Order: sequence, then C-alpha cells, then structure tokens
Amino acid sequence: MPVKVIVACGSGVATSQTIASKVNRMLKNDKIDAEVEAVDLKSVDRNLKDAAAYISIVNDHKTYDLPVINGIKFLTGMGQQDEYKKLVAAINDYQKKHLG
Repeated sequence: MPVKVIVACGSGVATSQTIASKVNRMLKNDKIDAEVEAVDLKSVDRNLKDAAAYISIVNDHKTYDLPVINGIKFLTGMGQQDEYKKLVAAINDYQKKHLG
C-alpha cells in the first residue's frame, strides 16, 4: 500500500491538483511507493492522519506533527529539487517507522 502525502490549496482543485500530479509523476519515476492526494484547506487536518508529509501551498501559520514541504517550489520549479529531497526523506522515515 502506498504511503500517503497530502497537498492542499484553498479549494483543493487547480493548484493542489497540478502539484499532486507533478509530484506523483516524480515519485513514480523514482519508483517510490507513495501517492499524493489533493484536498481543500478545510479538510487538511483530517486528511493528515496516516500521511507521511504535507505539501503546503498556503502559509496557514499552523504547526503540524509531520514534515511540511513547500508546495510553491513545485509550482515555480525554483528550489524544487531541495523540497523533493525533503519529501523523499519524509516518505522513507515514515516507511521505516510504520511499515518496518
């Protein structure tokens, strides 16, 4: 079963879907068993349960108990590789802790 990663924007439609598709392709290319789900901002908290990371597009000034990845970097492409490395590390850590 793939590890869950959440990405959210205000409506859960355009921006988050774009980033989710892009990151899913990157993970698939690297043969990483993870699935990125796009959700709206109102449902982030309940969707983060059992997620390895949260790709944030908006600064909601909240703290979370899991790694938060800067989603804007995936949108612009600037600094994307650094954020992608953080995401892969978060997925690997999650798999070690929860999946053995």
